[in-house]
Amino acid sequence: MPPRSTPRDLPVSSSQRSIDRLPFRPVRWLALKTQEASVVCIALHADIEVIKEKFGKLLLGEDMSGSGKGVPSALALSNAVTNLAAAVFGEQRKLEPMAPDRKARWKKEVGWLLSVADQIVEFVAKKQVLDNGVEMEVMGTQQRRDLQSNIPALRKIDAMLLDYLDGFKDRTDFWYVKRDSCSDAEKEESTEKWWIPIVKVPPNGLAPASRGWIQHQKELVNQVLKAAMAINANCLMEMAIPESYLESLPKNGRASLGDALYRIITDVEFDPDDFLSTVDLTSEHKILDLKDRIEASVIIWNRKVHNKDGKSSWGSAVSQEKREQFEERAQTLLLIIKHRYPGIPQSSLDIAKIQENRDVGFALLESYSRVLESLAFNVMSRIEDVIVADNVAREKAKKDAPAGSSSEPAPQQVPDGPDSMTLLDFMGGNGDSEGRPDDQSPSAVDPAQDDGRLMKLPNIMTNLFMKTTQ
Repeated sequence: MPPRSTPRDLPVSSSQRSIDRLPFRPVRWLALKTQEASVVCIALHADIEVIKEKFGKLLLGEDMSGSGKGVPSALALSNAVTNLAAAVFGEQRKLEPMAPDRKARWKKEVGWLLSVADQIVEFVAKKQVLDNGVEMEVMGTQQRRDLQSNIPALRKIDAMLLDYLDGFKDRTDFWYVKRDSCSDAEKEESTEKWWIPIVKVPPNGLAPASRGWIQHQKELVNQVLKAAMAINANCLMEMAIPESYLESLPKNGRASLGDALYRIITDVEFDPDDFLSTVDLTSEHKILDLKDRIEASVIIWNRKVHNKDGKSSWGSAVSQEKREQFEERAQTLLLIIKHRYPGIPQSSLDIAKIQENRDVGFALLESYSRVLESLAFNVMSRIEDVIVADNVAREKAKKDAPAGSSSEPAPQQVPDGPDSMTLLDFMGGNGDSEGRPDDQSPSAVDPAQDDGRLMKLPNIMTNLFMKTTQ
């Protein structure tokens, strides 16, 4: 017997009203099911057309002329993930849930692109029992190990970031206003982020419970940010250094760094903080330029230590031990720059690796982790905007308050709930799940610093740039 009631989730339309006028209930039920099936078919047809378009561009290498002048498959797939993230996350300028249509598009289309990883396999030895009971070892296929461990981790990081944004739904303790409705002083304070709406808090600042909750969300997003940074750095480290980049390097580390920086980094008493304090890091361009020069000097010293440049070291005034020491110091500087300025663009070395990479698995891991790292950094920046606005409001309230007023109450403990789940809780267990390398587990992140600074995992840049093209 058909159900006595019709589905409630179908919208009432002219076709719905015409179905309701049908004489027999079974006929009405069948008509509703037919209408529902037609809607599903239309949606599937639209998805199929989008899939055809996307994978057609991938096969053409983004060359619509079909003349074979397109980019390699790895770079085309990396660009597809990057362009999708830019289209979906580019409008996320507030701490609020992502629009349902954009969230659905992201989950659906990134799933299509990541499905390529299911076809990337490696041969492994497996035991097989024959019909006569004899056990023998044969070669079988399974998904490549780096993809098998890192793709699920990145999918969980992706889901956590979307859940954190959903946690800001219907928050009334802070809000956003357009720049046109703000005073000139408020506009001048945020000239660096002119495209971001200005966040507002109550005149006395956030309530203690809200302030504690916001700080807790910052720590949670910080853990996710570090995990995405770790996977991205490991993936870039595994990519070979292109020959074109090696040919563009200066002849020695002094030519790359300049005389002033070279003297500091080769001094007997070397302090990384003193080194960075002597350099101008007031703009993103200057930070990126320093990072490019340090990375180039690391590769130069590494190649000279391992004699990969084809030149003899007998006539050199710098010993091999000194070069190894200089290389370690430069790597330390790169680590500090990376965790102090996580939002800077990619260096020349990273761009060269991505453009010349031919491994589709590396392209998927690098691009997916990079866009998640960017999203986590943007969420972190928006949370910091709220914290800064709260601090400004509290300082102003203290100045305007009469003498002898009561002190501010202590922040309340943040209750445990779905929004307070840490990265380790989300990944499940004690971090010893099967098939996941210990060194690359994104759950093996340290808790956030007490002062809330963005930190970098200590083990993600080991042996950096050792892998060069043969």
